[in-house]
Amino acid sequence: METIRWALITAIAPVAWGATYYVTHHFLPADHPLWGAVLRALPAGLLLLLLRRELPRGPWWWRSAVLGTLNTGAFFALVYLAAQLLPTSLASTIMATSPVVMIALAWPLLGERPRARAVLGAAAGVFGVVLVFASGVGPANPVGVLASVAAMAMSTFGHVLTKRWGAGSDVLSVTSWQLVAGGLVLVVPAIAVEGAPPALTWRALLGFAFVSVVGTALAFAAWFAGLRHLEAGAVGLIGLLNPVTGVLLGVALAGERLTGHQLLGLALVLSGVVLGQRRTGARPSARLSTSPGTSPSARLRARLSAGPGIHPTPSPNPRLSARPAAPGRTPRPDRPRSAPPSAATPAAPVPPSPPA
Repeated sequence: METIRWALITAIAPVAWGATYYVTHHFLPADHPLWGAVLRALPAGLLLLLLRRELPRGPWWWRSAVLGTLNTGAFFALVYLAAQLLPTSLASTIMATSPVVMIALAWPLLGERPRARAVLGAAAGVFGVVLVFASGVGPANPVGVLASVAAMAMSTFGHVLTKRWGAGSDVLSVTSWQLVAGGLVLVVPAIAVEGAPPALTWRALLGFAFVSVVGTALAFAAWFAGLRHLEAGAVGLIGLLNPVTGVLLGVALAGERLTGHQLLGLALVLSGVVLGQRRTGARPSARLSTSPGTSPSARLRARLSAGPGIHPTPSPNPRLSARPAAPGRTPRPDRPRSAPPSAATPAAPVPPSPPA
């Protein structure tokens, strides 16, 4: 149940990201993508920073800059460039390969060996995305392909680094530092390329409020929390819900229609996501805590609750253990084995010999 709970929490992120496609297209100004990324990442990071009230310490200053650039700053810019140069179908298909890359990176960087179920789930999910967007494949612009591949590789590498570096740190604090750093990275390019920030209408303000609070602050916090508790490959597979959400919202809100092979593709994507998750019915791990602060009674309770693979030490005298009584007889306690005579025990008298 714990794995299912964290998988559901992680799923908040790709569902929210899938919804940002519709909001961005219908509510946000299309001619200011860099300022749009700044207004998406920076307020979200400042909101989480206000909630946690914790600044980076030590190496987290440069780590935040690196992760913010990989996961938000450069990623947002490259995704926009790919969206301008490539058909949505091809860009989505390239981004759908991220679970495969995440599984591959998690082995050397995190020590998570690839599981057969995760690899099969990734293959099914990628093939499902291809089926969903196969009808819209058009000519490929080499620059757009490079931008899409770079965006996928950078974000995947950044997510794995977040899992590696973030162990023991507060999830919301780490998320806030990354978002603030990623937003600040884009300020100078936005001024240089697009000039002053755009004037926002009430409709654009509502759109930015959604993509910043829900699509960025909540989504990235849920995503990084999932990376903390689940395998990186499993989290990457959950990310395939992103294009699925975008397609379903197009059907529900924009009146789009799904073909037969698109329905099959959606089914394959969902099957791959479920297949790649670790089963929750496995036996508990036999490894016990050996930290110095663990008391003997706590270790004994851990052994007793570890399942059938570990048993408490048997009694030194197994004859004293309880035995079921035979039918019709009153059970009686076992008597200890008679001890050999010693000097403290008087010997029985010996009768005198008869006279000769």
